[in-house]
Amino acid sequence: MTHQFDLVMFDLDGTLVETAPEIADAVNDTLRYFNLAEVSQRQVSDWIGQGTRTLLIRALAFAGKSDFATVSASASLTAISAEFDRCYQRRCGTRSRLYPQVYQTLVTLRSQGVNLAVVTNKEGRYTRTVLGVHRLAPLFDCVVSGDSLTTRKPDPAGILSCLTKFSVPPSRALFVGDSSIDVATARNAGVTVWVLPYGYNMGQAIEVCSPDRVISDLSALLND
Repeated sequence: MTHQFDLVMFDLDGTLVETAPEIADAVNDTLRYFNLAEVSQRQVSDWIGQGTRTLLIRALAFAGKSDFATVSASASLTAISAEFDRCYQRRCGTRSRLYPQVYQTLVTLRSQGVNLAVVTNKEGRYTRTVLGVHRLAPLFDCVVSGDSLTTRKPDPAGILSCLTKFSVPPSRALFVGDSSIDVATARNAGVTVWVLPYGYNMGQAIEVCSPDRVISDLSALLND
């Protein structure tokens, strides 16, 4: 089968894997450890997208009735982050799940010679755990995590590094995500962007981001 795209890049959380339940568990494990009020899974879902550190700071600010800047500068943030790391590594894979058609679509695309990559703001140690638990790691030729480069989405560096690695022009590449951050990243890199409506877009309808296409699940990639 001849595809419109030679390279397809994916966001991770909210696109390939529903991770909010276990992230919320880890956040609340951490908050309880420090005698802070818990937060809801809905709140955590709305905070996903800019990396785990940013999410944790937002949760701490909310639970402590503080603000982002104050928490970011707090002397206790290092210790809290270390505890969260322990909690999240323990929780990774316990309540996350693949979205419908993800595994089958990736296997088919790979068998048809399409290059596959992940570009996520999730830190590498968590990305590796999630991909491993859900048997996705062997399906990707490249993984760019939030700490792989000096910048992260919406900076286009992650996408541009994949284009360079596979010698694919932007016109032959697709980015698939679930948020305004993903749309902005793809636009900054000059590649087509399709989005899924079921992920984490900070509580906003994905259509307002003006992606090139909204798809109901990943199987749409097999009919491009």
